[in-house]
Amino acid sequence: MPELPLPDAQALELSAQLAGRIRAAIAAGGGRLGFDAYMQLALYEPGLGYYVNGLRKFGAEGDFTTAPERSPLFARALARQVAQVLSAVPDGEVLEFGPGSGALAAELLAELDALGCLPRRYLMLELSAELQQRQRAAIARRVPHLAGRLAWLAQLPEQFTGVVIANEVLDAMPVRRFRVVDGGITELYVTTAGEGMELVNGPPQDELLAARVASLDLPTGYESEVNFAAEAWVRTLCERLQRGLLLLIDYGYAQAEYYHPQRHTGTLQCHYRQRAHADALLWPGLQDITAHVDFTAMAQAGCEAGASLAGFANQAQFLINCGLPQLLEALDPADPAYMDLALQVRQLLLPQAMGEAFKVLALTRGLDDGDGLIGFASGDRRHRL
Repeated sequence: MPELPLPDAQALELSAQLAGRIRAAIAAGGGRLGFDAYMQLALYEPGLGYYVNGLRKFGAEGDFTTAPERSPLFARALARQVAQVLSAVPDGEVLEFGPGSGALAAELLAELDALGCLPRRYLMLELSAELQQRQRAAIARRVPHLAGRLAWLAQLPEQFTGVVIANEVLDAMPVRRFRVVDGGITELYVTTAGEGMELVNGPPQDELLAARVASLDLPTGYESEVNFAAEAWVRTLCERLQRGLLLLIDYGYAQAEYYHPQRHTGTLQCHYRQRAHADALLWPGLQDITAHVDFTAMAQAGCEAGASLAGFANQAQFLINCGLPQLLEALDPADPAYMDLALQVRQLLLPQAMGEAFKVLALTRGLDDGDGLIGFASGDRRHRL
C-alpha cells in the first residue's frame, strides 16, 4: 500500500465517531456486517459518511479529480449530446446525480445556452449541504444569469422527461463482495477485531448472490463484487423516465472483461488525497471506496425496466463523436490557456489516462432512434454487452 498522509485531528475524530456507529451496527447484526452495509455507512451515514460530512473531496486538494474538473471541454462536448435529445424533447429537463463541485453543471449550462438549447430546468440531486453551497457558487461564477433554472432535489423524482446524467456515480454504490470456494461461494463481511475491524468470509446473505456468481462460471479462488444496488438504481430510473436519455459515465467494463481471469481479486479501490490503495477499513468517512461498473448488468437492468440500449462506447470515442477535437481546434493556439486545454484533452482521450478506462452507456425511452445518438455515431460497442 502506498504511504498515505495522516489526517488531521479533527478528521480522525470524525472517523472515530463513524467507526463507533459501524461497530454498533456490527453488534446489532450479530457480530458481522455485509460489506455492502459497511460501505453504505462509510460513504453515506448522515453527518459522518464520506460523501455527506463536508470534507473536501474533489480537485487537486481532494481525493480524486473527475473529468468535468479536469477540463471545461468535457462538458462542452457532452452538451452536444444533451442538446440533441433536448431538441427532440422540447419540454425536457436535465437531471444530474452527484454533481460534486458543480463544474459540470456550470459549464454544461453555459454551452447549452450558447447552442440555444437550454433545458426548462436543471435539477441536481445532492444530499450534502456543503456541496450544494459549492455548486451554487460555481453557477454564480460561470452562469449567474441561469441560476433561476436550477433546483436541488433530495430524492428521485417520481417521473422525469429529458436527460439524466450520472458521471462517476455508480462506482460509489455499495457492492457485495464474494469469493468462489469448492462447492459454492462465500461472502465478505466486516467484523470487529479488538479496537479495530477486519474482513471475514461467511455464507452468503441470500440466494441472490449465489445465483449470480454461479451464472458467471468463475474458478475456485476468484474474488470480486456484484453491485445489486446500482442495478436497482438503474432499473428505478428507467421505470421513472417517461421520455429521454439516461447517460451513465464511469470506469468499468462489459461483463466478460469485468470477470476476466486477470481480475481475480476484484476491482475494489479506495482513494485518499489523490492516492489509490485497497484498505477499505482504513479511516472510514475520510476516504472514497469504489468498485468498477459492470456495464452489462446495468444495461440489462435498464432494458428490464422498459428502456432501450442506445449506445456503449469508451469515453474517448464518445467525446470525439461529440466534437471534442473540433472544440479544441477552434481555440486560438496563441491563447495562454491553449496549452493547458490541449493537455487536458489528452487526459480525457488517451487510453492510458481516462479515454479507455471510462465508458459511456446510453439508455433511452420514448425517443425516435432513427438517426441514433451522436455520441455513438462510431465506435459503438453494444455488441460486446
